[in-house]
Amino acid sequence: MEKKTTKKPTTAKELKIKLIHSAIGTTPNQRKTLKALGLRKINQVKVMPDNEAIRGMIKVVAHLVQVEE
Repeated sequence: MEKKTTKKPTTAKELKIKLIHSAIGTTPNQRKTLKALGLRKINQVKVMPDNEAIRGMIKVVAHLVQVEE
């Protein structure tokens, strides 16, 4: 006899990250972080999963981006 288990669909939390300032004048590390986040143009928005790695990247470029949960 098998047990029926119903899994609830997990809704992964996501972050909307918007580039609000230019990368001109930033350090090479900050430019690489923006590239890794996929942000190239001002006002560009990317939806990323809410995890520790993404949060760390946002912390590096916090003065250049706007984050919505």
